[in-house]
Amino acid sequence: MSGEMDALAIVNQLRDLAADPLNRRAIVEDHGCLPGLILFLDHTNPQVVYSALLAVRYLAECRANREKMKDELGMMLSLQNVMQKATSPGETKLLASEVYEILQAAGKEEAEQAEAAAASCRRKAQFFLGSTNKRAKTVVLHIDGLDDSARRGMCEEALLKIRGVISFTFQMAVKRCVVRIRSDLKAEALGTAINSTKVLTAQQVLKAEDGGERMVPFHEGEAVAVEENTDIPDYLPEDESPSQDPDKAVTRVGAIGDGSGWLSTAANFLTRSFYCAWCHSTRARRWRWRRTRTSRTTSPRTRAPPRTPTRR
Repeated sequence: MSGEMDALAIVNQLRDLAADPLNRRAIVEDHGCLPGLILFLDHTNPQVVYSALLAVRYLAECRANREKMKDELGMMLSLQNVMQKATSPGETKLLASEVYEILQAAGKEEAEQAEAAAASCRRKAQFFLGSTNKRAKTVVLHIDGLDDSARRGMCEEALLKIRGVISFTFQMAVKRCVVRIRSDLKAEALGTAINSTKVLTAQQVLKAEDGGERMVPFHEGEAVAVEENTDIPDYLPEDESPSQDPDKAVTRVGAIGDGSGWLSTAANFLTRSFYCAWCHSTRARRWRWRRTRTSRTTSPRTRAPPRTPTRR
């Protein structure tokens, strides 16, 4: 009887410790507490079993403990024995069933979280690749004749005239151009525009069934009408043109006094303040240098000897 009382006192102490959320991680991480509670689940005293189930229930409230508790040797089997034992009270069976379901769902929750994380990574990857953008698509072109910068400039001019082209990049080493276009724009329009240069010939690069690549030429009979951009602004020249009115381009410090705004006033004030501080520091350094030089020339060691009286 004293042994049962000692077991009940120990398990009650563990239950009280597990009731505090700050102790739950430490109890599960301990190498003796959790195996001891599993042993108490097979005790002959119903009060000991119920108190041990309460302690396990408290520990299972911490999500970080559930996976370790589920993998602990004998935990799930002991809970099943309590649920199936005919002599177990109804409250004990309900509590054991609740703890069993919580620990059983721990593995499913982790699997669902891992799957959600993987799906999130896939969605992020698709976002950066532009696969989820239903308003745009990517077309890869192999352009015969794309040999130098002059031919590249001709291809750029042809693509810029097409309404619906979003962006394009060139791979000069393999004579390819990756073009981003609107979803309603056909790839044949790109081929028609490039082939109209009479110097370049475009073919569409598609993925084959075996994972490789195949090139599909644009035939002359498949030419489609190309909607051209008519409002493209002219590019600025490469060489910078000299400023025609330097007074408007660069404002002199002395010219910021005509009420052009608080920013100009502040800039003028700071400039003058820095200039005055610099002048003050320069004058102070000169004054100290002169004082030091004067004191050195009038020191006793360098003073001229007294004059001797002369006879008249």
